[in-house]
Formats: sequence, C-alpha cells, structure tokens
Amino acid sequence: MLFNSIDFALFLPVVFILYWFVTPKYLNLQNLLLVGASYFFYALWDWRFLSLIVFSTVLDFIVGILLDKESNEGKRKLYLFISIAVNLGFLGFFKYYNFFLENFIEVFSLFGMSLRASSLHIILPVGISFYTFQTMSYTIDIYRKNLKPTNDFIAFAAFVSFFPQLVAGPIERATQLLPQFYVRRKFDNENAVSGLRQILWGLFKRL
Repeated sequence: MLFNSIDFALFLPVVFILYWFVTPKYLNLQNLLLVGASYFFYALWDWRFLSLIVFSTVLDFIVGILLDKESNEGKRKLYLFISIAVNLGFLGFFKYYNFFLENFIEVFSLFGMSLRASSLHIILPVGISFYTFQTMSYTIDIYRKNLKPTNDFIAFAAFVSFFPQLVAGPIERATQLLPQFYVRRKFDNENAVSGLRQILWGLFKRL
C-alpha cells in the first residue's frame, strides 16, 4: 500500500477514527489497534512476508528479556550475536542472494565453465531494512544497558511494525519511540492540524 494511493486514503481515516475516538481510554487496545492496522497495511503488499516481521519481533522480544536477566558477559554476547546474526542473515539473504549467485556464475564463465544454477528470483520484502535495524537497535541498547526490556509484547510489536514508518523509515531507536507506547496519548487539535498540513504538503511533493 503506497502512501499516495487510494487504498491509503481510505485506510488512514478509518485507523485515525478508531484510534482517537473509539479506543482513546484504553492504552493496550490502542496499541493492539496499531499492531493490527500495521500488519494489515503490510499484508496488502504480500501477506507471506508478515512472518518475517512477526519472527523478528518475537526473537528480539525474548532476547531483550534474556539480556536483562543474564549477568554472565559471555552469555549476554551470545544472545546479542543470535539477534544480530538472524536479523542480518534474513536481510542479507533477501537482499543479496540473487546478486551473489549471478556474479558467482559470471566468474566461472570467464574460465569457460558453464554453470546451470538458476536464480531463485527472491523478492525483496518491502521495509525489511527498516524494521530489521529497528529491532536490532532494541537489543543493542539493552546489551549496552541504555534501555530496560519491555514485558509488554503488544507495545513492542507496535514499535517494530508502526505503519507510518514501516516501509519508508526513518529508523527509530528504541530509546526514543518505544517509551511512547507506554503512555496514554491525548488528542490535540493543534497537533492534528499541523500533522494534516505536513501530510498534504508531503503528498503534493510526492505527486
């Protein structure tokens, strides 16, 4: 779903109304709405890749808790390594598999050797770089003891999948964005008008 599409023009007002006028008294429900809306937003592109976001979310949520509970530095480094290796492994596979395979075949062709290895034609999931580095920032900050892990999985899932910056960034550090999902938000007319102006101006420039 593109930000300048008819689909998004219908999607955003519905989420806005539900968020501010149906669930404003219930923080957990607001966060759950954001998670559901963000997953729906992403699934309209390709629902199969939702599993990657969910997997990264669950992995780093668990790693964050383990990092906080563990005092042994060796084990803490192991947990951090698992988080980084898995996340960068997914990113590298989807982003560079075809590139390396095609160049590998080209190198052998220079020596007169013909390899019949077909590319998998792997599709690069939209926004994978953004949510990968965002979840990694969470575990890295916990490892450095700059952040306490959250026990609220819904708030963490909202932080990872937050649809306004899921597919186009910017990458938000957990220390900045995650705490905002812990507190109740109040509707502010001035902020709403200012935000609408920015949306319209951005849409104009985009078109």
